Amino acid sequence: MKNLKISVLAIIATVSFTSCSSDDDNLVPVNEEEVITTLTATFTPQGGGTAIVLQSQDLDGDGPDAPVITVSGDFTAGTTYTGTVAFLNELANPVDIISEEVLEEGDEHQIFFLQNGLGTFTYNDQDVNGNPIGLSFTYEASETVTNGDLTIVLRHEPNKTADGVSNGDITNAGGGTDASATFSINVN
Repeated sequence: MKNLKISVLAIIATVSFTSCSSDDDNLVPVNEEEVITTLTATFTPQGGGTAIVLQSQDLDGDGPDAPVITVSGDFTAGTTYTGTVAFLNELANPVDIISEEVLEEGDEHQIFFLQNGLGTFTYNDQDVNGNPIGLSFTYEASETVTNGDLTIVLRHEPNKTADGVSNGDITNAGGGTDASATFSINVN
């Protein structure tokens, strides 16, 4: 009887151990949020001339220091500019070019240009679904002299089909903000 009890326990233990599956085989890779230390927007006049560069650089990441914001010059009223936005992680060695990931995952990202009266922004790039990304754009400066704030926002997983989003209206976009910087702009 003692041998029967030991045999039954051994069988139960064997079945229990062999029927357990390992969750390690079903791991889903986590797409961790990227660190973005630097946002650079470059505006090149279509008729020629000196490019205007807007940059927000925060080399201590989430540290206590505020980002350093620079604007290389004033925009010219009525001028059309071809623009690009670049995102970097300068804490990585070598520097991580986040813009490449934004382009690769274009259907999960959109850049918004928030401003009032400074001019018009038009998207020049699209994701695989034909929706805008914003790494490449055209900016038509206001016809009249003005100044104000331009906020550039990178959204992760926005609802690109929501009302107004494909035209650059962030109101219904949802998603999470990966990067944001505000620049004081002069149009002369």
